[in-house]
Amino acid sequence: MARTPLVNLADVDLRLLRVFHAVARNKGLAAAQDDLGVTQATISNQLSQLEERLGMRLCKRGRGGFALSEEGTLVFEASRNLFRSIENFRNALGSARGELTGDIYFGTVDAMWSSRDIRLSAAYRSFAELAPKVVLHTEIASPQDLVQGLSEDRFHMILSPAQRIAQPLRAVMAFQERQSLYCGRSHPLFGVDDENLSVSDLAAFAYVARSYMLDWTGPTGIRFEPHAVTSHMESSALFILSGKYIGHLPAHFADNWVTKGEMRCLMDGELTYLDRFYLAYRRREQNRAVRLLFDCLRAEFASVQADRTLTLNSEEPS
Repeated sequence: MARTPLVNLADVDLRLLRVFHAVARNKGLAAAQDDLGVTQATISNQLSQLEERLGMRLCKRGRGGFALSEEGTLVFEASRNLFRSIENFRNALGSARGELTGDIYFGTVDAMWSSRDIRLSAAYRSFAELAPKVVLHTEIASPQDLVQGLSEDRFHMILSPAQRIAQPLRAVMAFQERQSLYCGRSHPLFGVDDENLSVSDLAAFAYVARSYMLDWTGPTGIRFEPHAVTSHMESSALFILSGKYIGHLPAHFADNWVTKGEMRCLMDGELTYLDRFYLAYRRREQNRAVRLLFDCLRAEFASVQADRTLTLNSEEPS
Protein backbone atom coordinates (compact mmCIF):
# COMPACT_ATOMS: atom_id res chain seq x y z
CA MET A 1 0.00 0.00 0.00
CA ALA A 2 1.35 3.42 -0.98
CA ARG A 3 2.54 5.59 1.88
CA THR A 4 0.71 8.87 2.39
CA PRO A 5 1.79 11.76 4.62
CA LEU A 6 0.96 11.14 8.26
CA VAL A 7 -2.37 12.67 9.21
CA ASN A 8 -2.83 14.81 12.25
CA LEU A 9 -4.64 13.05 15.06
CA ALA A 10 -7.46 15.54 14.73
CA ASP A 11 -7.95 14.43 11.12
CA VAL A 12 -8.30 10.75 11.96
CA ASP A 13 -11.89 9.66 12.33
CA LEU A 14 -12.18 8.27 15.88
CA ARG A 15 -15.18 6.23 14.80
CA LEU A 16 -13.01 4.27 12.35
CA LEU A 17 -10.35 3.78 15.00
CA ARG A 18 -13.00 2.43 17.36
CA VAL A 19 -14.09 -0.02 14.67
CA PHE A 20 -10.51 -1.23 14.23
CA HIS A 21 -10.03 -1.38 18.00
CA ALA A 22 -13.15 -3.54 18.38
CA VAL A 23 -12.04 -5.89 15.59
CA ALA A 24 -8.52 -6.25 17.01
CA ARG A 25 -9.87 -6.70 20.54
CA ASN A 26 -12.26 -9.45 19.40
CA LYS A 27 -9.68 -11.00 17.04
CA GLY A 28 -11.92 -10.88 13.99
CA LEU A 29 -14.72 -9.17 12.09
CA ALA A 30 -17.41 -11.72 12.95
CA ALA A 31 -16.67 -11.58 16.68
CA ALA A 32 -16.78 -7.76 16.60
CA GLN A 33 -20.28 -7.61 15.11
CA ASP A 34 -22.03 -7.73 18.48
CA ASP A 35 -19.90 -4.89 19.82
CA LEU A 36 -20.40 -2.70 16.76
CA GLY A 37 -23.95 -3.63 15.74
CA VAL A 38 -23.18 -3.66 11.98
CA THR A 39 -22.53 -6.30 9.32
CA GLN A 40 -19.16 -7.79 8.49
CA ALA A 41 -19.26 -6.10 5.08
CA THR A 42 -19.71 -2.70 6.74
CA ILE A 43 -16.88 -3.40 9.19
CA SER A 44 -14.59 -4.46 6.31
CA ASN A 45 -15.38 -1.25 4.41
CA GLN A 46 -14.67 0.86 7.48
CA LEU A 47 -11.34 -0.89 8.02
CA SER A 48 -10.42 -0.21 4.40
CA GLN A 49 -11.26 3.47 4.90
CA LEU A 50 -9.02 3.62 7.97
CA GLU A 51 -6.18 1.83 6.16
CA GLU A 52 -6.48 4.33 3.32
CA ARG A 53 -6.38 7.27 5.72
CA LEU A 54 -3.35 5.90 7.59
CA GLY A 55 -1.58 4.61 4.50
CA MET A 56 -0.86 1.18 5.91
CA ARG A 57 -2.25 -2.33 5.96
CA LEU A 58 -3.61 -3.00 9.45
CA CYS A 59 -4.74 -6.61 9.25
CA LYS A 60 -5.25 -9.67 7.11
CA ARG A 61 -8.87 -10.69 6.83
CA GLY A 62 -10.77 -13.18 4.72
CA ARG A 63 -10.97 -16.94 4.30
CA GLY A 64 -7.46 -17.38 5.59
CA GLY A 65 -8.48 -15.97 8.96
CA PHE A 66 -7.74 -12.76 10.81
CA ALA A 67 -4.32 -11.49 11.85
CA LEU A 68 -2.89 -8.09 12.67
CA SER A 69 -0.01 -6.84 10.58
CA GLU A 70 3.09 -5.46 12.29
CA GLU A 71 1.76 -1.96 11.70
CA GLY A 72 -1.69 -3.03 12.86
CA THR A 73 -0.26 -4.28 16.15
CA LEU A 74 1.38 -0.90 16.73
CA VAL A 75 -1.81 0.98 15.84
CA PHE A 76 -3.85 -1.28 18.12
CA GLU A 77 -1.52 -0.58 21.05
CA ALA A 78 -1.63 3.15 20.28
CA SER A 79 -5.42 3.14 19.96
CA ARG A 80 -5.72 1.27 23.25
CA ASN A 81 -3.69 3.98 24.96
CA LEU A 82 -5.72 6.66 23.18
CA PHE A 83 -9.09 5.28 24.27
CA ARG A 84 -7.79 4.71 27.78
CA SER A 85 -6.80 8.40 27.88
CA ILE A 86 -10.23 9.41 26.59
CA GLU A 87 -11.82 7.18 29.22
CA ASN A 88 -9.70 8.79 31.94
CA PHE A 89 -10.69 12.23 30.65
CA ARG A 90 -14.38 11.31 30.80
CA ASN A 91 -13.94 9.97 34.32
CA ALA A 92 -12.13 13.14 35.42
CA LEU A 93 -14.83 15.27 33.85
CA GLY A 94 -17.52 13.22 35.54
CA SER A 95 -15.73 13.51 38.88
CA ALA A 96 -15.54 17.30 38.47
CA ARG A 97 -19.29 17.29 37.94
CA GLY A 98 -19.82 14.95 40.88
CA GLU A 99 -20.95 11.95 38.82
CA LEU A 100 -19.65 8.68 37.39
CA THR A 101 -19.85 8.13 33.62
CA GLY A 102 -18.30 5.97 30.94
CA ASP A 103 -18.16 2.25 30.15
CA ILE A 104 -16.91 -0.70 32.19
CA TYR A 105 -16.11 -4.12 30.73
CA PHE A 106 -16.56 -6.97 33.21
CA GLY A 107 -15.98 -10.64 32.46
CA THR A 108 -16.97 -13.82 34.26
CA VAL A 109 -17.51 -17.53 33.63
CA ASP A 110 -20.79 -19.23 32.81
CA ALA A 111 -23.15 -21.04 35.24
CA MET A 112 -23.12 -18.18 37.75
CA TRP A 113 -26.89 -17.60 37.82
CA SER A 114 -27.46 -20.40 40.35
CA SER A 115 -24.44 -19.67 42.54
CA ARG A 116 -25.06 -19.53 46.26
CA ASP A 117 -21.70 -17.81 46.81
CA ILE A 118 -22.36 -14.66 44.81
CA ARG A 119 -25.64 -13.05 43.78
CA LEU A 120 -24.42 -11.17 40.73
CA SER A 121 -27.85 -9.68 40.07
CA ALA A 122 -27.81 -8.07 43.53
CA ALA A 123 -24.31 -6.64 42.91
CA TYR A 124 -25.45 -5.28 39.54
CA ARG A 125 -28.46 -3.67 41.22
CA SER A 126 -26.28 -1.94 43.82
CA PHE A 127 -23.90 -0.71 41.14
CA ALA A 128 -26.73 0.62 38.94
CA GLU A 129 -28.18 2.54 41.85
CA LEU A 130 -24.82 4.14 42.69
CA ALA A 131 -23.64 4.76 39.11
CA PRO A 132 -26.73 5.04 36.87
CA LYS A 133 -24.82 6.78 34.05
CA VAL A 134 -22.13 4.11 33.72
CA VAL A 135 -22.68 1.47 31.02
CA LEU A 136 -21.71 -1.97 32.36
CA HIS A 137 -20.74 -4.48 29.67
CA THR A 138 -20.62 -8.11 30.84
CA GLU A 139 -19.15 -10.99 28.85
CA ILE A 140 -19.17 -14.74 29.56
CA ALA A 141 -15.87 -16.40 28.67
CA SER A 142 -13.51 -19.20 29.67
CA PRO A 143 -11.00 -18.58 32.48
CA GLN A 144 -8.15 -18.51 29.95
CA ASP A 145 -9.89 -15.90 27.81
CA LEU A 146 -10.80 -13.82 30.86
CA VAL A 147 -7.20 -13.58 32.11
CA GLN A 148 -5.91 -12.88 28.61
CA GLY A 149 -8.63 -10.29 28.03
CA LEU A 150 -7.75 -8.53 31.27
CA SER A 151 -4.08 -8.46 30.27
CA GLU A 152 -5.05 -7.02 26.87
CA ASP A 153 -7.34 -4.35 28.38
CA ARG A 154 -10.47 -5.97 26.92
CA PHE A 155 -11.80 -6.15 30.49
CA HIS A 156 -11.50 -3.78 33.41
CA MET A 157 -12.22 -6.57 35.88
CA ILE A 158 -12.92 -10.30 35.86
CA LEU A 159 -14.42 -12.88 38.21
CA SER A 160 -12.84 -16.23 37.48
CA PRO A 161 -11.58 -19.52 38.97
CA ALA A 162 -7.91 -19.61 39.87
CA GLN A 163 -5.61 -18.96 36.93
CA ARG A 164 -2.09 -17.61 36.68
CA ILE A 165 -2.54 -13.94 37.58
CA ALA A 166 0.72 -12.14 36.89
CA GLN A 167 1.88 -8.52 37.08
CA PRO A 168 0.54 -5.94 36.43
CA LEU A 169 -2.70 -7.64 37.50
CA ARG A 170 -3.97 -8.07 41.03
CA ALA A 171 -6.22 -10.90 42.21
CA VAL A 172 -8.34 -10.89 45.37
CA MET A 173 -9.90 -14.07 46.74
CA ALA A 174 -13.69 -13.90 46.47
CA PHE A 175 -15.15 -17.29 47.44
CA GLN A 176 -14.78 -21.06 47.07
CA GLU A 177 -17.20 -23.04 44.91
CA ARG A 178 -18.05 -26.68 45.64
CA GLN A 179 -17.37 -29.00 42.68
CA SER A 180 -18.81 -32.52 42.72
CA LEU A 181 -18.61 -35.48 40.35
CA TYR A 182 -21.75 -36.44 38.36
CA CYS A 183 -23.10 -38.90 35.85
CA GLY A 184 -26.28 -38.82 33.76
CA ARG A 185 -29.37 -40.99 34.17
CA SER A 186 -28.44 -43.33 31.28
CA HIS A 187 -24.86 -43.80 32.48
CA PRO A 188 -23.93 -47.31 33.79
CA LEU A 189 -23.02 -45.84 37.19
CA PHE A 190 -26.33 -44.07 37.75
CA GLY A 191 -27.91 -47.00 39.60
CA VAL A 192 -24.78 -48.13 41.46
CA ASP A 193 -24.64 -47.22 45.16
CA ASP A 194 -21.57 -45.34 46.34
CA GLU A 195 -20.82 -48.22 48.72
CA ASN A 196 -20.16 -50.38 45.69
CA LEU A 197 -17.88 -47.85 43.97
CA SER A 198 -14.16 -47.20 44.30
CA VAL A 199 -11.96 -44.41 43.05
CA SER A 200 -10.22 -46.81 40.66
CA ASP A 201 -13.63 -47.83 39.25
CA LEU A 202 -14.46 -44.21 38.38
CA ALA A 203 -11.05 -43.52 36.82
CA ALA A 204 -11.84 -46.11 34.14
CA PHE A 205 -14.86 -44.20 32.77
CA ALA A 206 -14.81 -41.50 30.10
CA TYR A 207 -14.40 -38.11 31.73
CA VAL A 208 -15.23 -34.60 30.48
CA ALA A 209 -12.27 -32.42 31.38
CA ARG A 210 -11.81 -28.66 31.53
CA SER A 211 -9.44 -27.20 28.98
CA TYR A 212 -7.72 -25.11 31.63
CA MET A 213 -7.26 -28.10 34.00
CA LEU A 214 -5.92 -30.84 31.72
CA ASP A 215 -3.00 -31.59 34.08
CA TRP A 216 -5.25 -31.53 37.13
CA THR A 217 -5.03 -34.26 39.75
CA GLY A 218 -8.35 -34.80 41.52
CA PRO A 219 -9.15 -35.53 45.16
CA THR A 220 -7.50 -38.66 46.58
CA GLY A 221 -4.88 -38.34 43.81
CA ILE A 222 -7.19 -39.68 41.09
CA ARG A 223 -6.21 -38.97 37.46
CA PHE A 224 -9.17 -39.00 35.10
CA GLU A 225 -8.63 -39.75 31.41
CA PRO A 226 -10.16 -36.94 29.31
CA HIS A 227 -12.45 -38.21 26.56
CA ALA A 228 -14.09 -34.80 26.05
CA VAL A 229 -12.73 -31.29 26.73
CA THR A 230 -14.54 -27.99 27.23
CA SER A 231 -14.04 -24.71 29.04
CA HIS A 232 -17.71 -24.07 29.88
CA MET A 233 -19.94 -25.67 32.51
CA GLU A 234 -22.98 -25.78 30.23
CA SER A 235 -21.01 -27.87 27.74
CA SER A 236 -19.82 -30.14 30.56
CA ALA A 237 -23.42 -30.62 31.67
CA LEU A 238 -24.44 -31.64 28.13
CA PHE A 239 -21.70 -34.25 27.98
CA ILE A 240 -22.74 -35.64 31.37
CA LEU A 241 -26.44 -35.68 30.43
CA SER A 242 -25.55 -37.73 27.33
CA GLY A 243 -24.89 -40.68 29.64
CA LYS A 244 -21.48 -41.34 28.10
CA TYR A 245 -19.31 -39.25 30.40
CA ILE A 246 -18.75 -38.44 34.05
CA GLY A 247 -17.52 -35.03 35.09
CA HIS A 248 -17.30 -32.34 37.74
CA LEU A 249 -19.82 -29.51 37.94
CA PRO A 250 -20.53 -26.74 40.44
CA ALA A 251 -22.92 -28.32 42.93
CA HIS A 252 -25.34 -25.38 42.73
CA PHE A 253 -25.44 -25.69 38.92
CA ALA A 254 -26.06 -29.47 38.95
CA ASP A 255 -28.75 -29.38 41.66
CA ASN A 256 -31.53 -28.72 39.15
CA TRP A 257 -30.77 -31.91 37.20
CA VAL A 258 -30.21 -33.92 40.38
CA THR A 259 -33.65 -32.87 41.67
CA LYS A 260 -35.22 -33.97 38.37
CA GLY A 261 -33.45 -37.33 38.53
CA GLU A 262 -31.42 -36.60 35.40
CA MET A 263 -28.05 -36.65 37.19
CA ARG A 264 -26.60 -38.14 40.34
CA CYS A 265 -23.58 -37.21 42.42
CA LEU A 266 -20.87 -39.86 42.63
CA MET A 267 -18.96 -40.47 45.87
CA ASP A 268 -19.92 -37.09 47.28
CA GLY A 269 -17.30 -35.76 49.67
CA GLU A 270 -14.54 -38.13 48.66
CA LEU A 271 -14.33 -36.80 45.08
CA THR A 272 -15.58 -33.29 45.82
CA TYR A 273 -13.24 -30.31 45.84
CA LEU A 274 -13.40 -26.52 46.30
CA ASP A 275 -12.59 -24.21 43.37
CA ARG A 276 -11.27 -20.78 44.35
CA PHE A 277 -12.72 -17.74 42.57
CA TYR A 278 -10.90 -14.43 42.33
CA LEU A 279 -11.71 -10.86 41.41
CA ALA A 280 -8.86 -9.56 39.26
CA TYR A 281 -8.08 -6.11 37.90
CA ARG A 282 -5.14 -3.95 36.87
CA ARG A 283 -3.02 -2.83 39.83
CA ARG A 284 -2.91 0.77 38.61
CA GLU A 285 -6.62 1.00 37.83
CA GLN A 286 -7.68 4.63 38.21
CA ASN A 287 -11.29 4.35 37.02
CA ARG A 288 -13.52 5.20 40.00
CA ALA A 289 -16.43 3.30 38.47
CA VAL A 290 -14.31 0.13 38.29
CA ARG A 291 -13.39 0.51 41.94
CA LEU A 292 -17.08 1.02 42.75
CA LEU A 293 -18.00 -2.19 40.92
CA PHE A 294 -15.28 -4.00 42.88
CA ASP A 295 -16.75 -2.67 46.14
CA CYS A 296 -20.28 -3.76 45.14
CA LEU A 297 -19.08 -7.27 44.34
CA ARG A 298 -17.05 -7.57 47.53
CA ALA A 299 -20.02 -6.28 49.57
CA GLU A 300 -22.22 -8.94 47.99
CA PHE A 301 -19.70 -11.67 48.82
CA ALA A 302 -19.65 -10.46 52.42
CA SER A 303 -23.45 -10.33 52.53
CA VAL A 304 -23.75 -13.93 51.36
CA GLN A 305 -21.25 -15.06 53.99
CA ALA A 306 -23.08 -13.11 56.71
CA ASP A 307 -26.42 -14.66 55.71
CA ARG A 308 -24.83 -18.11 55.75
CA THR A 309 -23.33 -17.55 59.20
CA LEU A 310 -26.67 -16.25 60.51
CA THR A 311 -28.44 -19.33 59.17
CA LEU A 312 -25.90 -21.66 60.77
CA ASN A 313 -26.16 -19.89 64.11
CA SER A 314 -29.96 -20.03 64.04
CA GLU A 315 -29.80 -23.78 63.46
CA GLU A 316 -27.58 -24.42 66.49
CA PRO A 317 -29.39 -25.98 69.46
CA SER A 318 -30.06 -23.56 72.31
